[in-house]
Amino acid sequence: MEMEPNLTVGFTTRHGGVSKQPFHTNNMGLHVFDDVEDVLVNRKRLATTLHIPLDNWVSGEQVHHSEVHIVDSQDAGRGAITVESSLIGIDGLISNQKGILCTAFFADCVPLFFFDPVTKYVGIAHAGWKGTVARIAEKTILKFIQLGSAPKDIRVAIGPSISTENYEVDNYVKNRIPQEFHDVVLIETGHDHYLLDLKQLNVEILVQAGVFRSNIDVTSYCTYRDENLFFSHRRDQGKTGRMLGYIGFTG
Repeated sequence: MEMEPNLTVGFTTRHGGVSKQPFHTNNMGLHVFDDVEDVLVNRKRLATTLHIPLDNWVSGEQVHHSEVHIVDSQDAGRGAITVESSLIGIDGLISNQKGILCTAFFADCVPLFFFDPVTKYVGIAHAGWKGTVARIAEKTILKFIQLGSAPKDIRVAIGPSISTENYEVDNYVKNRIPQEFHDVVLIETGHDHYLLDLKQLNVEILVQAGVFRSNIDVTSYCTYRDENLFFSHRRDQGKTGRMLGYIGFTG
């Protein structure tokens, strides 16, 4: 993603924290029955590294829907210390506030990072298959447009998530994906099951929303395959930690 002074953006790995098994070691999620104090130690370490205090972090509830919230200074600290204080019903955040860190949590779902170098707005969205087919990528772009952005200016980075070869879905999921994308994002494996390229599905939706394909970067990291780096909800059968995606301006 195109960088500029004071823009900080990244994605944590499972290493460098204090959480115990099965959340070892750098679990950033408060909602997975890890020890709360361990999670807060992990978060505070990152806050120190990024020079953005935990009191200035913001996160949504993440309900696998497509609501996007425009962050203002009054949102500072929402979801930073407790799950209960998260922004209710929100899976996407947009901000231009200095010193505010927009955050989201992942363990197979697709992290979408947004940056408009013209208007200086940034955003992050949590896109599992439900949020993806609900077009959270497009809805985030529409919010950017409402704020004065032109889609041609928006840069998007798609972070580590589950890869095609490790993400088998059934007809229930397939039938909720627009027919026009089937040949591009689905591979039939037999018995009404399919491999789904969730990253590419988000790319297709972003391009439809007006983002230039040349302005979309897609990582090849897979949360399921790259076990030494990442937690994976599917691989670890639900008993695992969460990585943190973050974006914001330090000042």
